[in-house]
Amino acid sequence: MAMVGLVVVSHSRQLADAAVALASEMAHGRSLRIAVAAGLDERTLGTDAIEVQAAIEKVAGDKGVLVLMDLGSAVLSAELALDLLDPDIAANVRLCSAPIVEGLVAATVAAAGGASLAEVEAEAIGGLAGKQAHLGSAEPAPVAEVETNDGLTATFVVENAHGLHARPAARLAAEVRGRDAKVHLRNVTTGSAPVPASSLTRLATLGALAGHKLEISATGRQAKETIDHVLSLAARHFDETAPAEKAPTITRQASQLGPRAASPGIGIGPAWFASSDEIDVSGINATAADPAAEWRRIRSATADTRHSISHTRATTARQVGETEAAVFDAHLMLLDDTELLAAVHAQIDSGASAPRAWADVLDGAAADFERLDDEYLRARAADVRAVRNQVLSALLGISGDFTPQEGVLIAADLTPAQAALLDRTVVNAIVLAHGSPTSHAAILARSLGIPAVVGAGPDVLAVVPRTMVAVDGDTGVLHVDPDDSLLADLRDRADKEQQQFTEALARAVDPAVTQDGVTVHVAANLGSLADAEAAVVNGADLAGLIRTEFLFLGRDTAPTEAEQFETYQRIAAALDGRRATFRTLDIGGDKPLPYVSQPHEENPFLGVRGLRLALAQPELFAPQLTALRRVAAQYPVSVMFPMVSTVDELAAAKHLLEEASAEPMRGDTEIGMMIEVPSAALKAGSFAPHVDFFSIGTNDLTQYALAAERGNERLGALSDPLDPGVLRLIAEVCAAAHGQARVAVCGEIASDPVAAPLLLGLGVDELSVAPYSIPAVKQAVRGLSVKECRELAQQALRLARAEDVRSLVPRPNPSAGVN
Repeated sequence: MAMVGLVVVSHSRQLADAAVALASEMAHGRSLRIAVAAGLDERTLGTDAIEVQAAIEKVAGDKGVLVLMDLGSAVLSAELALDLLDPDIAANVRLCSAPIVEGLVAATVAAAGGASLAEVEAEAIGGLAGKQAHLGSAEPAPVAEVETNDGLTATFVVENAHGLHARPAARLAAEVRGRDAKVHLRNVTTGSAPVPASSLTRLATLGALAGHKLEISATGRQAKETIDHVLSLAARHFDETAPAEKAPTITRQASQLGPRAASPGIGIGPAWFASSDEIDVSGINATAADPAAEWRRIRSATADTRHSISHTRATTARQVGETEAAVFDAHLMLLDDTELLAAVHAQIDSGASAPRAWADVLDGAAADFERLDDEYLRARAADVRAVRNQVLSALLGISGDFTPQEGVLIAADLTPAQAALLDRTVVNAIVLAHGSPTSHAAILARSLGIPAVVGAGPDVLAVVPRTMVAVDGDTGVLHVDPDDSLLADLRDRADKEQQQFTEALARAVDPAVTQDGVTVHVAANLGSLADAEAAVVNGADLAGLIRTEFLFLGRDTAPTEAEQFETYQRIAAALDGRRATFRTLDIGGDKPLPYVSQPHEENPFLGVRGLRLALAQPELFAPQLTALRRVAAQYPVSVMFPMVSTVDELAAAKHLLEEASAEPMRGDTEIGMMIEVPSAALKAGSFAPHVDFFSIGTNDLTQYALAAERGNERLGALSDPLDPGVLRLIAEVCAAAHGQARVAVCGEIASDPVAAPLLLGLGVDELSVAPYSIPAVKQAVRGLSVKECRELAQQALRLARAEDVRSLVPRPNPSAGVN
């Protein structure tokens, strides 16, 4: 039997699923056509027009589709979805104003009985009738009978330190949009004309500064309560924290809440921002023949951008805090700004192409900000330009990558793909508002030899472009606009560090032998062919870690066996006879792959990742093992398995490698495993007979041992691999491996000059670091005595805190690469 399809649009996946479960009970076993478009994922609140579109298409049929929504952007997402649908489908879809739970229950019963779309909608709208009759609630007055209240006004004084800037304006516009009233604001102090309070871009033209008096006027059924609500918001400073505090632009010192050292060295130069590159539309067709098609392109691109920004906001809220995440609300409001969208629509109706219309309107909005007198409000033009470029990227199908500029890069955060684009001969230093020293962006900065600090806080994003900035990647100190004397001192120190690095580089090819005659292998961590070439130049004894997942990330399908073999062979050849240690695919957790089917996991870091996932996906694992065997037939190769928890996992992986169809491997091929799981460290003696070497991944080992997620900057001070508990785990591995297997450390601690004497004292044989850190690490090892290091390590194991350990070890003069 044909029936009306039902779609539930909600901010909460759990709420939508529960509502559907309740409604389905009322169908008494009869088949239903219900789809859910709710949440950005299982845990993140939000709505997505693309998902709504897909849900409608899933249940669409001859009798049409009824869509029920909860609130706010759910309605906007549903409206956008209608624009994206095929017109034949959209013509038979109705957006229903019924309450989502009661309406869905009533609509389900009617749809299951074969009712028409109009009948199902009527039943949904009447879903509250039973409850109202029981409780004696008055029937709401029909909209047609509502009396408006013309001329209702009130005034308030702006008390926010930066006036009605992006965040409070976004809060105001969002609150006004959800009410049955037309609301305008004007600046009494400056005598401005009234502007719609629902438009973020028009609110900006008020130039409302701290102390300015604003007048609010409203008409409509909810005029009075809307004004009362806005006055209450204004009294609370629009819920912006610390209203009287001005954003600092002074020197910031590393602390739990401030910048943290992420990559050594000193970098000095003018500030530039990752988002500063404008997308040039001058070469794009200015006109288009089909306005309807161009408007659908705008709707689709804004929906894609909304989804991306919502995810970024949710991640920022979880990792940093709700206050910092609120900056993205302004970006989302721009995407829903009716005034702005109407202007874009008007240009398209006049024959403009979607990219040209969007760029012209957004450029005009940014110019409105830039004309304001207040410097802080002028800087908010960057928000408009960021949204401009994001939507244009979606329209034109281009990536969000940027062109590196000379100076100090400042960004909220960097993706690994963006960080990989940086050129150490151009970029002097990196400053990230968010992130941690063990984030992938920080790791890549170290591998490139670019000084960096992370976790500098959102205030750093307000630095004026081209302002002189000095970054101390050794101590985590950030200097904004230093005076001439300080700048001279920093340049002098940078020159000395460069001289030290030059001296270390001159001896980089020599072995690293301690003062008491112990040779320590210093290896390189690699993620590309370019890294391998840099490792040779900087004197690496071998490649201690080659991250093979770089071949698997950023693509829609897995690399073939042939593609893998070619890439691995080129890396092995570039090492010019040095041993190449290939880590097999390490994905899951923070590195998912779009083409690998994985069920949702509440905690993916404790789920199917690393070797667990590889063993569960033989169609992914087998081609890689075959490719590695082929390379191992020609070059000195070590195969290393990640995230090993049990001896059975290790045995299964070794068996698959032995069974892989390829020519025999060379006799010097080695098998090793990562020690990243605390239990594996404690039972290293059980693994030792089955491997040639252990490689301790201190990034993950620290994360699991201290229950502190490595990418969470709020836990940055806790996630220190020099915690005595982590050092004890390393000591256990070295003791169990003695006489049976070598022990390497390939985590970021290996390049920490404070850590080197402790690791050697605990029994570590090999340090694997970023290519540009090799000369400095070798030089540091040459100044150590293993006997003294052992005494130092034993003292460290008896301490209580990581900071006590760091105080125990004298810090040598930094000699890492400097820009």
